[in-house]
Amino acid sequence: MKDESFYASGLNFSCQRCSSCCRHDAGYVYLSENDIEKLIAKLETDRDSFIGLYCRLVKNWNGNKTLSLKEKSNKDCIFWESKKGCIVYGARPLQCKLFPFWESILFSKDSWKMASESCPGMNLGKHYSKEEINTLLEMRQGEI
Repeated sequence: MKDESFYASGLNFSCQRCSSCCRHDAGYVYLSENDIEKLIAKLETDRDSFIGLYCRLVKNWNGNKTLSLKEKSNKDCIFWESKKGCIVYGARPLQCKLFPFWESILFSKDSWKMASESCPGMNLGKHYSKEEINTLLEMRQGEI
């Protein structure tokens, strides 16, 4: 169970477009149907081609099978390019848009602190109230 007390007065975050959340670490970007439709439109492809080229079937936190984005061999997101950054930024999955407001990062003050060591936008910029943060968490749960 997450510890909401450490963010009772809110948290600050402003994306610096550093791409540290998109690169170098293994992980899953779970895709909702809405995410898939947006990415298919952005890439101007069909569903089968999109899934074959960019997705893998994995188990999510509930043990259910779901689609996740593939990673490159160096653990970068399949949609991250060195000179451009995220090539689907306008259509990126909700999970990406909601970073760093993920259950795993909001689990405790220590998990937030550990994530902030690699993300220069955490603890800077826009202030999110506890209510806003919980709404973002609920949005994600509603998608998957």
